[in-house]
Amino acid sequence: MNASSFLAAAALTLGTASLGPISLGTAGAQTLVPFSDPKLPFKVSLPQGWLGADFADGTSGVSLVSAKAPPATLIRLLFMSKEGKAVDLNTEFGKFETGLKSSGVTIKQLSSKDARYGGVGGTEREYSVTHPQGQLRIRVWYGNGARNLYSFQLTDSPERYAAANALFTKVLATLRFQ
Repeated sequence: MNASSFLAAAALTLGTASLGPISLGTAGAQTLVPFSDPKLPFKVSLPQGWLGADFADGTSGVSLVSAKAPPATLIRLLFMSKEGKAVDLNTEFGKFETGLKSSGVTIKQLSSKDARYGGVGGTEREYSVTHPQGQLRIRVWYGNGARNLYSFQLTDSPERYAAANALFTKVLATLRFQ
């Protein structure tokens, strides 16, 4: 999985100063609704009122945004079959970081830790990204499932990141792999 939709994500999460930040409310106040699709290897609860997004980048999973126009928070819950191959999560993060850098941005890793969601172990990292339109914060979890590699991502502006991050944590707590 790569960072091919980075510029689309940047366009969605950044807006002009006159638009101002949208209110995500507190993570506890955001209503989550159950979501499942027979094409997905997981069930999850997602923020009510958010919109599906199709980046036409060939990925499988769910992408959603908090609003139709920028600024908007982006959540992506992606997966791909491992096809019986062993997966090294550090290699996957390397590909992700290379993809970001190739789009002309500067990235700084802020944290890295082991994390388990829905019973699947993995690694989670947070990044600060600087690009011509401004800055972003990105949280990425790569999970190494029995059959699939998972890439769950949150992208938002630094100003809105704390609230978005709390909501993303709440979403990840609802994950149930099938």
